[in-house]
Amino acid sequence: MTADDEPRGRFPPLFRGARTRILAAFVILLAFSTLLSVLAIRQLLLVRTADRVDAALTQEVEEFRTLVQGNNPADGTPFRGRLRLIFDTFFDRNVPGAGETLVAYVEGERHAVKSGASGGAIPEAAHPTHWATLTRPEHGNIETPVGTVRYLAVPVGGRDIRGVFVVAASLSSERDEVEEAVRLAALVLLSVLLIASVLAWVVAGRVLAPLRLLAETARSIGESDLTRRIPVTGRDEIADLARTFNAMLDRLEAAFATQRRFVSDASHELRTPITIVRGQLELLGDDPDERRETIALVTDELDRMSRFVDDLLLLAKAERDDFLRVTQLELGALTDELFDKARSLGPRDWRLEARGDAIIVADRQRLTQAVMGLAQNAVQHTADGDPIWLGSEVDLREARLWVRDEGPGVGPDDQERIFARFARASASRRRSEGAGLGLPIVRAIAEAHGGSAGVSSRPGAGATFTVTIPLEGP
Repeated sequence: MTADDEPRGRFPPLFRGARTRILAAFVILLAFSTLLSVLAIRQLLLVRTADRVDAALTQEVEEFRTLVQGNNPADGTPFRGRLRLIFDTFFDRNVPGAGETLVAYVEGERHAVKSGASGGAIPEAAHPTHWATLTRPEHGNIETPVGTVRYLAVPVGGRDIRGVFVVAASLSSERDEVEEAVRLAALVLLSVLLIASVLAWVVAGRVLAPLRLLAETARSIGESDLTRRIPVTGRDEIADLARTFNAMLDRLEAAFATQRRFVSDASHELRTPITIVRGQLELLGDDPDERRETIALVTDELDRMSRFVDDLLLLAKAERDDFLRVTQLELGALTDELFDKARSLGPRDWRLEARGDAIIVADRQRLTQAVMGLAQNAVQHTADGDPIWLGSEVDLREARLWVRDEGPGVGPDDQERIFARFARASASRRRSEGAGLGLPIVRAIAEAHGGSAGVSSRPGAGATFTVTIPLEGP
């Protein structure tokens, strides 16, 4: 067991998975929202209950004032300030609501008390003494043995006597109803939370299923098997991740295949000169002339191996950021320089076909190496005196340099393959002595500049090899 495996074993997988963390975050958020909702509902109901009680108190007072301003319902005569008669008439004809209590004071003495049929009545002993002597309306709450009571007291006066009319209502029964409603709402919300948590667990499992498949695929992948892929459905972030992972596997598979092919081809290319060198050294005799011939042959093979290794190193460096050292170059002057250098590669009919006029950002040495590689390739596939054209031009934001010959040409099936490492055209008039790395180096230099390398050709009609790079540089 490794050090990484030991702490993992202390906790069951159920409690350290992303699915559990997602569910925990969801439940915490939903529980917090539920708590806030219950508290908000409770507070809202309490406020509305207080408003409803206030409306009921105000209604009782307005009914009392209407009676005071009117006539005696018994005989139709005016009350003329007779408070006791007004109170008696109102109390006889008015039934208090549930939990309401009506109190009448005349000249500082309690004249009458009437409570609603249901509970919540205020005990007479709990009546505040200052109610009897009020001179202006008062509204407030008092605490009694039956709970909090909300009241509205209004002083009234006749010609000779003064009184106070009090309407009080117990908030306990109203609040009990509120609390019952809140408990019912909390029960419903908790049930919803439980159901939502179960659904969230199921949904999280379905959402994370591609991630589990991705992990299983990653664990099953080895250097010898990179063929497994994750099935992609949908267009969400998980699907994008699966597509990205599949694309990464495609690149890895291609990279490993290229690596295996590269190692195979490199070993094949190195095996021949090594065999030649070994054989010549084993058969080396004492004759001076034979020694000179053997040394010359071995040196030539070692030089070829050295060039081969240098080409491999160059291709490896082409993938590094410091492969190029770009500067501003004048394309026309660079074309003239390349044409002068190309003419020294062999006795051909060298012709300058076109000369571009622009400032480009490129690595002079690498670009020269690429074009000289194309020129050398043209020399190898043409005979003495054959024409070879070299030129350059500018098109929009790109610069192109090309080498054109009238050699055997390149077949359609070979036009892409010859830019691969160790590849050669399947048919040509003469065989190159290289290892098949010249054109791959040209493409690597072009791609390092942010451009491309390609060929346009027909068998027997020559070939035009082109390097295209952006004017602004890589």
